[in-house]
Formats: sequence, C-alpha cells, structure tokens
Amino acid sequence: MNDESTSFRPARGRVRRRGLRSAVAMPLLGSLAAFATAVPAAVPAAAAVPNAGVLNAGAPVAGSSADPPKLPLMPPALTSDTAACTKPSKVRVDAVPWAQQSLNLARAGRYSQGAGVPVGVVDTGVSPQAPLLAGRVQASGSAAQDCVGHGTLLAGLVAAAPAPGGGFSGVAPGARIIGARGTDKNGTASAARVAEGIEAVVAAGAKVVVVSAALPAPSTALTSAVTAAQAHDVLVIAPAAPDTKPSGSGQGESAAPTAYWPAAADGVLSVVDTAIDGGRPQDAVPVPGHADLAAPGTGITGIGPTGPGVYVANGPSVAAAFVAGTAALVRAQRPALSARETADRLRASAAHAEVPLLDPAAALSMVLPSAAPAAGQDDTAVRLPGPAARSDVVRRAGLLAGAALLVALGAAAVAALARTRRARRSAGSGPA
Repeated sequence: MNDESTSFRPARGRVRRRGLRSAVAMPLLGSLAAFATAVPAAVPAAAAVPNAGVLNAGAPVAGSSADPPKLPLMPPALTSDTAACTKPSKVRVDAVPWAQQSLNLARAGRYSQGAGVPVGVVDTGVSPQAPLLAGRVQASGSAAQDCVGHGTLLAGLVAAAPAPGGGFSGVAPGARIIGARGTDKNGTASAARVAEGIEAVVAAGAKVVVVSAALPAPSTALTSAVTAAQAHDVLVIAPAAPDTKPSGSGQGESAAPTAYWPAAADGVLSVVDTAIDGGRPQDAVPVPGHADLAAPGTGITGIGPTGPGVYVANGPSVAAAFVAGTAALVRAQRPALSARETADRLRASAAHAEVPLLDPAAALSMVLPSAAPAAGQDDTAVRLPGPAARSDVVRRAGLLAGAALLVALGAAAVAALARTRRARRSAGSGPA
C-alpha cells in the first residue's frame, strides 16, 4: 500500500535485517549451503535464452540422491520472436524448497488451504495442462497459451497441488487460478496489456490479482483498471521493481524510474524479493524507495506449462506470487475481510525488517487489536451497578420497628402527663 508508514527505514532496517537473517535463514543454511552458493549465478542469467542456464539446486532436504539436481532456469521473457518456447523440464526434486521452509507453509496449511478463492495471474498466460494445476485453471484464447512459462510458474507458486513424491507445493493449493495475458507471446509487458489483463480477471471473478510486470511509467488505462479492481473488492499485488535490469537503453543512473507501476498505484500491495540469507540479491534491481512486503525471490522452485519437471526462477514477481497465495489463504479463512483489510493483515503480521517479511502462518493465526469498538459499545460513560434488591422480610422488620418506636414514645408521653396531674392535685389539697 502506497503510504509513508511502509516506506524504507534504512537506519533501523540494517539492524533488523541482521536479526531476520539469524532467525529465519540460519536454520536453512546448513542443509542448503550448496544451494545458496549457486543462487547468485542464476540472477544474471534470468534473461538468457530458455534453458540456456541451469542452477545447481544443492543437496535435498529430504534427498533422493547424493548428486544435486540441476534445474533449468525459467526466463521472464523470450529473447526474440524466433526464440523457441521454453522446453519441458525433465528434473524432479523431492526436496522441500527453501522458500517453503522459510515461510513455514506446512504450518500455514493447517489453518487454510485457500479453498475456492479465485486468484488472477496477469503474466505470460497460464497453461491448463500444468499437472499440479489440473482442473483449477480458467484461461482461454491466448491466455491459455504460455510459450514462455513464467505465468504458469507464478500460478504454481500460488496454487499448485503438492507434487506426488516431492516436496514442492503452492501456498494455497485449494485456490483457483484465472489466467490472463499482460504481455505479448514473448513475455514483453505493456501498460495497455496489463490493464486489459487486470480487467479480464476481475470480470471473471478474481478476488486476488498478481501482476508480474513492473513498468517504468503509469498510464490512464492501467490506473483505471486498478481503481476498478479495488471498487470490486479485489486485492492487487505487484512487484516493486522489475525482475531484470533494462539492457541497451543507454540511459544513466539519473534516468532511473522513481517508481514502478502498477505497484506504485494507491492501494496496490508492492513486493520485493529476498535471498536465502534474508537480504536482497546482490544484482537485484534497486527499489526506488517503497515496498510493502518482502518474500523469497531467489532460486525459487516452480512448475512449467507441461510435464512434471520443475524450474528455478528469480525476481520480485516471484516474491509477489507468494504474497498472492497468502492473500488467498486469508480470504478463504476470513471471508468477511475486505481487500484492504486483507492487505492490512498481511502487513501487520509480517516479521519486522527493513521491508516487513511475509509470514503466512502469522497472518492466519495472529490476534490483531480491533480497530474500533464493537457496535453499541459506549466508551465514554461509566455505569455503576444499582443497589441490591431488598427482601420483603427486611422491609417488614423496618416497619414493625418504626411502629414499636411510635408506641413507646406515646406511652412515655401518657406517663409524663399523668405525673404532672398528680403533682398539681397534691399541691391544691395542702394546708392553707
């Protein structure tokens, strides 16, 4: 959400980040050391030709092999119109991905599975043929043709069913996916296409929307699409920065964007990525100065458009998918919450850091202070209890005691009058 309360706090953030790395990342570093050393090599390769780069995924947490598997890199876009579609991955991993461990999705799943919540994915499309999304993808036309594969990977992070015999699953495996194109067939986004994608998924009933694009300038159409989504009580989530640095622009640092859209739009939940150590990746695109939440976004295991194999992906758009899945969990568990209230809950329950770190289990279980008193409650008046009711026995005893007092007073008065009269008679009969 675009307000000052969620802007970066550098001085305090440096101290909090060290604490975050110790609390969240250190338990994972021992078993995933090889993974962590391989992750930086994948970041600059994110814009390479599909399947040109591979990542050493490290020793599995619950391993099936002594040799670490190599995962093909899922590109955010193809390099040219003549580039082949992303090839199916042949690699299957039975390890629990580090991101799922750091987010404690196993615990979050005990509170909610996101059952029935429709989540819109505006990216390169979503393939209905993805096995772990079977029967839960609503996409037609070009939206169902995901040549790049990136949109399907994001949809899998949101809602993929647990992989048979493997450790991977989406955040909200009970949610439904509504796919839409926000790019051309090669994965190049534009404001007009993103606006059309948002409008399409909102019209189809989405309650949460994740957008992969981070555009350097707004447009009237995009702003209107976001405003219309909010009017329909839809939570829009977007990356606070692009996945890769623009290349070949010839522009200096002074020309860098001051914000990215739609993340910078009012009411949109903006997200940045974190690496396994809790900090941002070394080669990540700098965030201009604002982000609402942070989530894992480096070396992330995900699915592709076809086949049972997995890929690895990087960037803030991947982190945004984790936030979208968590929003689906919350909206399923607490259907009375509005989109804005859902966003507020995600932020309020996040772990303290330079950018608050998403905590799905806390978002579902934390008891937050009420923002307003219950209906009819009067906070200004103090009401004291009334006197206790007196029994009839006490009342009758009081009446009898009063009557006895009156009788006694009357008797005393009569006796005094009689003495006075006797005294006067005695005085009148004495000697002359």
